[in-house]
Amino acid sequence: MNHVEIHRDECKGCAVCVAACPHGCLVIGDTLNLMGYQYVEFVGNDRCTACGLCFTVCPEPGALVVYGMKKV
Repeated sequence: MNHVEIHRDECKGCAVCVAACPHGCLVIGDTLNLMGYQYVEFVGNDRCTACGLCFTVCPEPGALVVYGMKKV
């Protein structure tokens, strides 16, 4: 199953990945992480195609992992 795992304490809530996702699988949550940022949450279990756009645009190394993404 395709899905995105958010490492909440690495995420700074910039929402670049949210804007990049063509399927609306990511949202900014209401909860704060340890650094005081509202982090991104994955809500697209049935819509995620593991395209990797969120991973590609994310400026924070290690903030998210895409499962099901094919290497090219």
